[in-house]
Amino acid sequence: MTELVKVTIDDREVEVPKGTGLVETAASAGIEIPVFCYEPRLGPPVGACRMCLVEIEGLPKLQAGCTLTAQDGMIVKTAASSERAAEGQNATLEFILVNHPLDCPVCDKGGECPLQDLTFRYGPGNTRMSFAKITLEKPIPVSPLIALDRERCILCYRCTRFSSDVAEDNQLVARNRGTHTEITTFESDPYRAPFSGNVIELCPVGALTSTQYRFEARPWDIQNVPTVCGLCSVGCNINATVREGKVKRILSRNHPEVDGGWLCDKGRFTYPHLLAEDRITEPLVRGELGLEPVSWDVALDRAETLLREAGTRTVTALSGSESVEQAYALARLLRVGLGAHAAVLPESTSDALDAFRLPLSSIAEAEIVVIVGDDDVADRAPVVDLWLKAARRNGAEIVRYGPTGDEPTGPGGAGAALRALTESGNELGDRLRVADRAILVWSGSGGGGGARLAEAADALGFEGKTGSGAFHLPATPNGRGVATAWAAAADEDEANPEPIGLLIISGDGAAADPAVRALAERAEHVIAITMFHDLAVGWADLVLPATSSLESDGTLLNLEGRLQRLRRTVIAPVPDELAWISQLAGRFDVELSPHAVVVFDELSAVAFGGVAGFELNGTAPLPARTPYEAPAPAAEVKPATPARPADGHFLGELRLLRYRPLFSGPFVERVGELAFQRPPTELELSTADAERRSIATGDRVVVKSNGTSVELRARINRALVAGVARVADEHADDLHLHVEVLKP
Repeated sequence: MTELVKVTIDDREVEVPKGTGLVETAASAGIEIPVFCYEPRLGPPVGACRMCLVEIEGLPKLQAGCTLTAQDGMIVKTAASSERAAEGQNATLEFILVNHPLDCPVCDKGGECPLQDLTFRYGPGNTRMSFAKITLEKPIPVSPLIALDRERCILCYRCTRFSSDVAEDNQLVARNRGTHTEITTFESDPYRAPFSGNVIELCPVGALTSTQYRFEARPWDIQNVPTVCGLCSVGCNINATVREGKVKRILSRNHPEVDGGWLCDKGRFTYPHLLAEDRITEPLVRGELGLEPVSWDVALDRAETLLREAGTRTVTALSGSESVEQAYALARLLRVGLGAHAAVLPESTSDALDAFRLPLSSIAEAEIVVIVGDDDVADRAPVVDLWLKAARRNGAEIVRYGPTGDEPTGPGGAGAALRALTESGNELGDRLRVADRAILVWSGSGGGGGARLAEAADALGFEGKTGSGAFHLPATPNGRGVATAWAAAADEDEANPEPIGLLIISGDGAAADPAVRALAERAEHVIAITMFHDLAVGWADLVLPATSSLESDGTLLNLEGRLQRLRRTVIAPVPDELAWISQLAGRFDVELSPHAVVVFDELSAVAFGGVAGFELNGTAPLPARTPYEAPAPAAEVKPATPARPADGHFLGELRLLRYRPLFSGPFVERVGELAFQRPPTELELSTADAERRSIATGDRVVVKSNGTSVELRARINRALVAGVARVADEHADDLHLHVEVLKP
């Protein structure tokens, strides 16, 4: 039971748990202790700014309130009741403002600046300083995304503490000492890290600003629209800043259980894709001279004709980025209206993990975490990687099975690693069984969409432990939600039509998928629903413009199994998918609303237990666990042909391991500021494989397989298992499973 203590603050007595921070203790009494450097999410307080000075009875000097915790009988006086504390805070602000430029009218932080607000409430009314302020070069590019105005910096160290203590990239540092201290990166290299943009939000002044938002808007002429990021399966909560009908920036919106208030750079900086030069803004129909723009009436007439001609020979390729309402509407049109039940889903899904459901924040409190799979967690679900780092800082044991893990396994070895954990006598498995807070994570392809992970969690006894759980990290933002919506539209089994009369490609993810493009070559006709010209215009018969998640109302289902509300932040230059799908459905006697709220209510009654849309407002709750039901057993997988070993002068083949980096995909490709974050054209080799081929980091190498060759730069990865060549998917081109790596 938590021990409670009584603290008196400005003659108000409050009772709080022992050890509660004094800032929070005062807040519980309705009293503000002003701060600049203090941010609980950054770890232990450092007391750098001294804005939180308070008077403690029994201590001769003023104390930094943020560094103190509540103790029984403590008597505290803030600036509201202590002249000494008020004088101290006044002096602190006076010193901070000595060289701070008075450029609030042009500063991007103006109007939403803590320094402005606290100076107005606690600072001096005028200055005693008559000398000229120090001026410095500005802006200094910390990266193509972040600009630094050093003369505004108050050295609160929020940014450097985030870099070292949260993201753990250790790239942003404080250089020199005293009045010469300045924020910089090592050797002034660009700040290249997945979460670099968070330092912009953390900065309490206008020292760190976004190059995309710089001089774009003022706080009094914008609106912040709460929504959810639709770029990965975490579903981070965000606010989209809108001015004159355009998205100007993306900010994090703290959901303590999902994202902890952090947001990766992909979610923060890719919004300019909405205004991409090659965006499709009107339907395109293939004619004698290629694709030609037509009206929506003509496009829907053409779509109806293609659908009626193909009938049940229609196949739908889904991206996994659609909202559940869009997927359900498309399924109602095709499955009910046409009887076309064939669909290509982006990945397997399973409901079995619902028995081991936990909020993502529970990872930070775990005793032991086991990660299996071929992909880095940071590439699939970046915020999950932050939760893992928090767990390690809290003392958790982190064990990784994979090609780059501390327990090396070859590509595709995740399933075998899990099975080994559940066997009797496995030392790590035994510790998982007795731990009260154990977590399993699958990061990679395969695994039946979490089914194999659920089997392992059940075998390890997780079902009865409220602190233990399992997470499958999907490759798509809403793959499970899309699969659920598609299945809910009809009960008939899927058929595999041959030949394919019509292939419907839904979304940019499917349009960019080589497997879907191969399917398109077999289809008689193709309808593509996409945002950008180069993804489908070469081979589609009809192209219908798509919208982004920032332009849609709807619902997403994240990797926890949490439904979250997606809100339209700006009006798209094209009709919403639900609008034209409902019109098209009417031609096939299928009743379908064009409004997402109505569609969700219909779908929820069938698939989501009747949860009402209003329950998802704000920070959406996580549903309760469900009883465990064993999933279908894994299908027998034919072993891959082994790579040819070295023989005489032949150096042997390596297994090609493709991976999809975080900063990849159609949206990232259309944001110039993110080019430096994209994966380099390189091949990763183990130390042993590099030595056998006399290859050093930086060497140019040729990667060959079955007549296909790609030239890349080599990089030795000491953590990579031998026998594997690791390449970003966008640089692997048409390389096959086994490759030769040679110096030209």
